[in-house]
Amino acid sequence: MRILSVDWGEARIGLALSDPTGTLASPLTTLHEKDKRAQIERVVEVAKTHEVERIIVGIPYTLDGQEGSMARWARKYAEKLERVGGIEVVGVDERYTSVAADFALEAADGGRRRGRDKGDRDSAAAAILLQEYLDGGGAQT
Repeated sequence: MRILSVDWGEARIGLALSDPTGTLASPLTTLHEKDKRAQIERVVEVAKTHEVERIIVGIPYTLDGQEGSMARWARKYAEKLERVGGIEVVGVDERYTSVAADFALEAADGGRRRGRDKGDRDSAAAAILLQEYLDGGGAQT
Protein backbone atom coordinates (compact mmCIF):
# COMPACT_ATOMS: atom_id res chain seq x y z
CA MET A 1 0.00 0.00 0.00
CA ARG A 2 1.44 3.37 -1.02
CA ILE A 3 0.88 6.12 1.56
CA LEU A 4 1.39 9.89 1.26
CA SER A 5 2.34 11.92 4.33
CA VAL A 6 1.41 15.59 4.69
CA ASP A 7 3.22 17.91 7.10
CA TRP A 8 1.00 20.98 6.91
CA GLY A 9 2.37 24.41 7.72
CA GLU A 10 1.10 27.93 7.18
CA ALA A 11 3.82 28.74 4.64
CA ARG A 12 4.71 25.33 3.20
CA ILE A 13 3.43 21.76 3.02
CA GLY A 14 5.94 18.94 3.22
CA LEU A 15 5.10 15.70 1.43
CA ALA A 16 6.63 12.24 1.74
CA LEU A 17 5.77 8.98 0.04
CA SER A 18 6.08 5.35 1.06
CA ASP A 19 7.37 2.62 -1.19
CA PRO A 20 4.68 0.33 -2.68
CA THR A 21 5.10 -2.20 0.17
CA GLY A 22 4.42 0.42 2.85
CA THR A 23 7.82 -0.20 4.46
CA LEU A 24 10.04 2.80 3.69
CA ALA A 25 9.27 6.54 3.68
CA SER A 26 11.10 9.07 1.51
CA PRO A 27 10.78 12.86 1.29
CA LEU A 28 8.93 13.80 -1.89
CA THR A 29 8.50 17.56 -2.28
CA THR A 30 7.40 20.75 -0.60
CA LEU A 31 4.39 22.71 -1.81
CA HIS A 32 4.28 26.49 -1.58
CA GLU A 33 0.65 27.24 -2.50
CA LYS A 34 -0.85 29.92 -0.25
CA ASP A 35 -4.51 29.36 -1.11
CA LYS A 36 -6.02 26.56 1.00
CA ARG A 37 -8.16 25.25 -1.85
CA ALA A 38 -5.13 25.14 -4.15
CA GLN A 39 -3.18 23.31 -1.42
CA ILE A 40 -5.80 20.60 -1.16
CA GLU A 41 -6.14 20.25 -4.93
CA ARG A 42 -2.37 19.94 -5.30
CA VAL A 43 -2.09 17.28 -2.56
CA VAL A 44 -4.91 15.31 -4.22
CA GLU A 45 -3.12 15.62 -7.59
CA VAL A 46 0.13 14.30 -6.10
CA ALA A 47 -1.73 11.45 -4.38
CA LYS A 48 -3.45 10.38 -7.58
CA THR A 49 -0.25 10.66 -9.63
CA HIS A 50 1.48 8.25 -7.23
CA GLU A 51 -1.56 5.95 -6.87
CA VAL A 52 -1.77 6.57 -3.13
CA GLU A 53 -4.29 4.52 -1.17
CA ARG A 54 -4.05 6.45 2.10
CA ILE A 55 -2.93 9.91 3.18
CA ILE A 56 -1.71 10.68 6.67
CA VAL A 57 -1.85 14.26 7.94
CA GLY A 58 0.23 15.43 10.87
CA ILE A 59 -1.89 16.79 13.72
CA PRO A 60 0.13 19.25 15.84
CA TYR A 61 -1.07 18.41 19.35
CA THR A 62 0.28 20.52 22.19
CA LEU A 63 3.19 19.11 24.20
CA ASP A 64 0.74 17.86 26.85
CA GLY A 65 -1.31 16.03 24.20
CA GLN A 66 -4.18 18.49 23.95
CA GLU A 67 -5.82 19.56 20.71
CA GLY A 68 -5.21 23.29 20.33
CA SER A 69 -6.34 25.61 17.54
CA MET A 70 -3.67 24.41 15.08
CA ALA A 71 -4.60 20.77 15.69
CA ARG A 72 -8.28 21.55 15.14
CA TRP A 73 -7.41 23.32 11.89
CA ALA A 74 -5.27 20.38 10.74
CA ARG A 75 -8.11 17.97 11.53
CA LYS A 76 -10.54 20.07 9.45
CA TYR A 77 -7.96 20.20 6.67
CA ALA A 78 -7.69 16.38 6.79
CA GLU A 79 -11.48 16.01 6.61
CA LYS A 80 -11.69 18.32 3.61
CA LEU A 81 -8.79 16.55 1.93
CA GLU A 82 -10.59 13.22 2.30
CA ARG A 83 -13.85 14.68 0.99
CA VAL A 84 -12.24 16.30 -2.05
CA GLY A 85 -9.79 13.52 -2.90
CA GLY A 86 -11.92 10.48 -2.17
CA ILE A 87 -8.87 8.87 -0.53
CA GLU A 88 -8.77 7.69 3.09
CA VAL A 89 -7.09 10.30 5.32
CA VAL A 90 -5.77 9.51 8.80
CA GLY A 91 -4.65 12.10 11.37
CA VAL A 92 -1.36 11.28 13.11
CA ASP A 93 0.34 12.97 16.09
CA GLU A 94 3.21 15.02 14.66
CA ARG A 95 4.80 16.33 17.86
CA TYR A 96 8.58 16.63 17.54
CA THR A 97 8.78 15.67 13.84
CA SER A 98 10.10 19.09 12.79
CA VAL A 99 12.74 18.99 15.53
CA ALA A 100 13.72 15.46 14.47
CA ALA A 101 13.91 16.65 10.86
CA ASP A 102 16.25 19.49 11.87
CA PHE A 103 18.57 17.05 13.65
CA ALA A 104 18.52 14.59 10.74
CA LEU A 105 19.25 17.29 8.16
CA GLU A 106 22.01 18.80 10.29
CA ALA A 107 23.62 15.38 10.74
CA ALA A 108 23.41 14.69 7.00
CA ASP A 109 24.97 18.10 6.30
CA GLY A 110 27.99 17.56 8.54
CA GLY A 111 26.59 19.67 11.38
CA ARG A 112 25.93 22.79 9.30
CA ARG A 113 22.59 24.58 9.33
CA ARG A 114 23.26 27.47 6.96
CA GLY A 115 22.10 27.45 3.40
CA ARG A 116 19.50 24.75 3.87
CA ASP A 117 16.18 25.17 2.08
CA LYS A 118 13.34 25.40 4.61
CA GLY A 119 11.33 23.18 2.29
CA ASP A 120 13.82 20.37 2.97
CA ARG A 121 12.77 20.50 6.62
CA ASP A 122 9.09 20.18 5.73
CA SER A 123 9.46 17.17 3.44
CA ALA A 124 11.91 15.57 5.92
CA ALA A 125 9.37 16.08 8.73
CA ALA A 126 6.71 14.46 6.54
CA ALA A 127 9.06 11.50 5.93
CA ILE A 128 9.76 11.10 9.65
CA LEU A 129 6.03 11.23 10.39
CA LEU A 130 5.37 8.61 7.72
CA GLN A 131 8.22 6.31 8.79
CA GLU A 132 6.96 6.37 12.40
CA TYR A 133 3.49 5.51 11.11
CA LEU A 134 4.82 2.65 8.98
CA ASP A 135 7.03 1.33 11.80
CA GLY A 136 3.97 1.28 14.04
CA GLY A 137 2.14 -0.97 11.59
CA GLY A 138 0.01 1.75 10.02
CA ALA A 139 0.20 0.29 6.53
CA GLN A 140 -1.33 -2.96 7.77
CA THR A 141 -4.46 -1.35 9.23
